[in-house]
This record gives sequence, structure tokens and C-alpha cells, in this order.
Amino acid sequence: MKFFLDTADVIVIEKFVSTGIVDGVTTNPSLLCKQGKPPVIIIKKICAILSGKPVSVQVTEHDVDAVYKQAKKIASIAENVVVKIPCDIRYYNVIKKLAKEGVKINATLVFSVAQGICMCKLGVAYISPFIGRIDDIAECGMELVEDLRRALDLYKFKTEILAASIRSVDHVKESILAGADIGTVPPSIFEKMLHHPLTEEGMKRFNKDWKKLNIDMFP
Repeated sequence: MKFFLDTADVIVIEKFVSTGIVDGVTTNPSLLCKQGKPPVIIIKKICAILSGKPVSVQVTEHDVDAVYKQAKKIASIAENVVVKIPCDIRYYNVIKKLAKEGVKINATLVFSVAQGICMCKLGVAYISPFIGRIDDIAECGMELVEDLRRALDLYKFKTEILAASIRSVDHVKESILAGADIGTVPPSIFEKMLHHPLTEEGMKRFNKDWKKLNIDMFP
């Protein structure tokens, strides 16, 4: 599974990209707002850091024509920009048109298999089921990921499933096992998933035992 960072913090992105396991970034208006700088400047920096890997940027307009125009402008910011558009029925024609024009679309706020399949039929690059938000209404978000995986495989769609609204390391694990192509992970969860207390304990034990040999150089 590919890992995306769900943040617009340039410093955090630079830190984790250096690990070699970050495959992309997802942003949204709320994340960009927190940075306190012009959004276009931030997006350009992120796109440069990611070296051609996908960076999702969400539309903020609501009128259909305005969404189309804004999506085109967002897509022109950098070659690796992916435009996030809610999978609302009002935007179906816009999404289809943009996809045909070669604009990569991340259809966001997907909450059902039917919505996911509809987006696939329109030619989007990614569909983003929101796991945590489904859990919030006492349903199982991971079941949606599993159902989408079966549906996309059954009908041989090339659209990738991007598990979003991940709120725990368990969510990451479950997304992997459910067959999500991508998990977009907040930095705090990303940090946690890279560590395990037994790994750290094991390293300390090996180091302690090695020092007993009193070897100055090896090999």
C-alpha cells in the first residue's frame, strides 16, 4: 500500500519524505488555512518536495461552473497536482469533463459503494472513502473499503482506493488488510506507525550485549 501524508505542513512533509516511504500528500482547505501563508505558495513548495508524486488540492468553489474553472487553475499549479472534488451529484458532469481533459481527480467524501462506482465510471484517478467519519455514525468504515475493493476488482476499474479519515495505527493496519491502494495518514499517526516498543527494546539489548565484547572496530 502507498502512504500519503495528510497535511500541508512543509516542515513535517520534508521530515517524513526523507524516510523514503511517503508516496504523496493530501491537503484540504482546513489544513492549508493552518499554515498562515498564501495557499498557492504552500502547494508549490509541497509539489516540489514530492518530486512528481501526487499532491491532492481541494476545490473551494460551490457553483458548478466555478468549480470547473477553479479545478483547471488548481491543476495548472504543478504537474503533480491532483484536484479533489466532492462526489456530489452536482459535480458529476464537471468531474467527467475534467477527467476527459486529462485532469487527475480525487473524488472525496465517498461514503458508499454506489458513490465509489459512479466516480470510477467518470474516470477519476482516486476515490476517498472516509473511514473515521463512517465510524462516527456507528457504522464500520473499513467495511466500505473492503466492499469497494471487491467492486473495483470485479468490474476491473483502474481507479485507486484512497483510505481517508484515518485516525489510528489500527486504521492503517486495517486499510492495508482491506486492500486499499493508498492510506492518507495524519503526521501524528504516521509517526506512531513507524515505531514499536519491542523494536527499541531489542536494539538496546543487542547494543548492551555487543559492548560486552569490548571490540573497538568491527568488522
